[in-house]
Amino acid sequence: MRRLAIACLSVLVLSGCYHATVETGLTPGPQSVDVPWAHGFIYGLVPPSTVNAMSQCSNGVARVETQLSFLNQLVSGLTFGLYTPMQINVTCAAGDQEQGDLVDTAEELERALASGEPFYLDLR
Repeated sequence: MRRLAIACLSVLVLSGCYHATVETGLTPGPQSVDVPWAHGFIYGLVPPSTVNAMSQCSNGVARVETQLSFLNQLVSGLTFGLYTPMQINVTCAAGDQEQGDLVDTAEELERALASGEPFYLDLR
C-alpha cells in the first residue's frame, strides 16, 4: 500500500505542466489579459468560457497562451478531474501604421459617399 502511495505521489509530482502558445504574427504590445483560473470541467471536455479580449485589445491579439500550472493540476487531481482549471494569458498587439491607414480609408469613403463618386477598396 505504501509503494502505491509513493508511486501515485511520484507521478503527480513528476508530471509536466500543459502549455500551448498561439502566435498571430502581430507585434506584441505591453497590454495583456490574464485569467489565472479559467473554469473547465471533466478533464477539459467542458472548456472554460471565452475570454473577451476585444474590449482591452483594440489593435488585435498577438499571442494566446494556455497552460495548466502546478496549482491548476493539483486542484484537478484533488477533484478527480471534475473541475479542471487552466491559466489563460492573452497578449495584445502593439499599435502600428495600419490603424492610420484605416482612418485614411474611412475618410476617403466618407468623401466618396458625400460626392456620389465610386470608391474602390483594395483588400490585400
